[in-house]
Amino acid sequence: MDQQNDISIQKLTTGDLPLFLELIRLFEVVFEMKDFVMPPEAHLQQLLNREDFFVFVALADGKVAGGLTAYTLIQYYSIKPLVYIYDLAVANERQRRGIGRRLVHGLNEYCRQTGVEEVFVQADEVEDHAVAFYHATGGTAEKVVHFYYPLSK
Repeated sequence: MDQQNDISIQKLTTGDLPLFLELIRLFEVVFEMKDFVMPPEAHLQQLLNREDFFVFVALADGKVAGGLTAYTLIQYYSIKPLVYIYDLAVANERQRRGIGRRLVHGLNEYCRQTGVEEVFVQADEVEDHAVAFYHATGGTAEKVVHFYYPLSK
């Protein structure tokens, strides 16, 4: 069983591409992404270089045990930005041990310190475990309908 001391939460920086790649491979497994093709490393490095894109990982023995990605959204209603959690996953064998909660807490603390107004995330209603997780981490649910427009096949 994981203990708080053997997991560290780290915000990735420009020199952490190998950890970012490891996290994406973890997403591939946890999200069961069939036929996934890793984007070019140059593109992923450009993302890591951006100040409006965040990657937080949970490390256990130097290996990625979980992580999240998030984007900053600049508002026109307020001078404070919003942050949107895009993906969050914990390795299947390490789930339900507080790692996801620590990732959300780490992001929220970072955002609080950097003047972000609010952090938000979406979860599909049919994903009961995700909805329960975000409730358990202090999130407040809103009823919304998410629309998307596929622009390429």
